[in-house]
Amino acid sequence: AEGGFGMVMTAACYVHPSGHAFDGQWACDSDERLPSLRSAAEAIQESGAMGVLQIHHGGRQCPPALCGGQSVSASAIPAERPNAATPRALEESEIEDLIRAFADAALRAKRAGFQGVEIHGANTYLLQQFVSPHSNRRDDRWGRDRLAFPLAVTDAILDAVGPGYPVGYRFSPEETETPGIRWPHTEALIEALCQRPLDWLHISLNEYRRTSLVGDFEEPVLHKVTATIKGRVPLIGVGRVRTLQDAQAVLATGCDLVAMGRMAITEPEWPHHASAGEPLRTSVPEEDAASLLTLPAGLTRKIYSVEGWFEVEGKWTMQR
Repeated sequence: AEGGFGMVMTAACYVHPSGHAFDGQWACDSDERLPSLRSAAEAIQESGAMGVLQIHHGGRQCPPALCGGQSVSASAIPAERPNAATPRALEESEIEDLIRAFADAALRAKRAGFQGVEIHGANTYLLQQFVSPHSNRRDDRWGRDRLAFPLAVTDAILDAVGPGYPVGYRFSPEETETPGIRWPHTEALIEALCQRPLDWLHISLNEYRRTSLVGDFEEPVLHKVTATIKGRVPLIGVGRVRTLQDAQAVLATGCDLVAMGRMAITEPEWPHHASAGEPLRTSVPEEDAASLLTLPAGLTRKIYSVEGWFEVEGKWTMQR
């Protein structure tokens, strides 16, 4: 926030114990979390940025050891990855409980002082699992209309926080699974979201120039999305944005805002340096990043252990 970013969004924060997706993940599943939520919200705002809590449920992506012994999802279909556990299909009553859990978490964020929430419906987590024909093979109302659950969550959150409180929605445009999410599914989701009083949509991409993962179209995904939204809702673009030229290229596609994840960690002063025309750090030091970049120890260990996630001086470059 002190580096000049206008909005600081947290990493995904789980809304229910069954949605715990990774080690060290932050939680917003009960009022017991309010002190830590308030601390983060205050720190962001004191530095001059808008604080946004991103909320999610990991669904079948949750390791059983973190979520009570067995993950849950729309259907009992494992993810297409090695050694993926088979989730348990949620009961209808549990789906209703999770809708309330999302709404409660959003209201909790508001009470804690966050100035907005983002619904994380991307990156193969639970909301996306209900949209996907791979993971959602239900024959009830939550399967006949695969948008029903994410839209019910969105509506419940909007009702909980009330008018005037910023709410956004993040989505992934495609999946590689067969069957999986393809452009017509995403177009339908975008259309439905544009009918709601959301403050932004946020695409999830690993590369802002990327075209279709499955060869369905040749134009960049961002162009497809902005052409569909038609300016009805602000769009946040993202994906390996490192330089000022990258950020300008994202805006040129019709996006209204630009998000950075890895670069915000690598170069916390990015907005200040970029606006002044000063050099930008694009790689993490080979060692001692924790002290040089003021990073938590857990994040530092992950950066140095996952090859290609960050660009690390003298070790490896960032994978696309």
